[in-house]
Amino acid sequence: MGFTDLLTDAGLAVLNNWLLTRSYVTGYTASQADVAVFKALKEAPSAEKYPNAARWYKHIATYEDEFATLAGDSSAPYTTYGPDVAEVTINPAKAPEAAAEEEEEDVDLFGSDDEEEDAEAARIREERLAAYREKKAAKPKIAAKSIVTMDVKPWDDETDMVALEAAVRGIEKDGLVWGGSKLVPVGFGIKKLQINMVIEDEKISLDELQEEIAGFEDYVQSTDIAAMQKL
Repeated sequence: MGFTDLLTDAGLAVLNNWLLTRSYVTGYTASQADVAVFKALKEAPSAEKYPNAARWYKHIATYEDEFATLAGDSSAPYTTYGPDVAEVTINPAKAPEAAAEEEEEDVDLFGSDDEEEDAEAARIREERLAAYREKKAAKPKIAAKSIVTMDVKPWDDETDMVALEAAVRGIEKDGLVWGGSKLVPVGFGIKKLQINMVIEDEKISLDELQEEIAGFEDYVQSTDIAAMQKL
């Protein structure tokens, strides 16, 4: 199922849960999916009741003049997007667990519900439990990842922003994937680079990455982490 009526508390709760671990409705940059959901809301969600949805709404509003240029299918309704599983809608934190359970073989791990259990049934149950534990132990550990939005501020309005972005994207590391970016006005004709990335938490230190970017002294005045969400 996708999003339902976003003008109701139930619909807003689904959206708020969906955005708990996401900066955008789909993917790592603003798209027509965000536009469709944004327009369906009519007004900003309550920051007190729906903090994740309110944060997202405020961010997407900065793209309003660019809606027509964002990637994606502009004719798709907002109900196309959102959770596909009821469990995700109710409690998104359990989504990985629910997905993992779907991958498991459909076996009765605990055998019969009868109070008395013969030796053969007990043996089979223990064998199945042992096989299940072995299978779970053999599964590779999923690396923890985060979506990060970083602001990179130039020295002045004469800074070559194309060269600045090229220098930033030229940083290549295991566990770092650069995403979309845009130039955001900050005043007096100066624009900062706002760039998204996906990082593996155990491999990438944001402090070290910021220090490396600050090393481009001809272009960069400073950097800030504007937003960060766990995947």
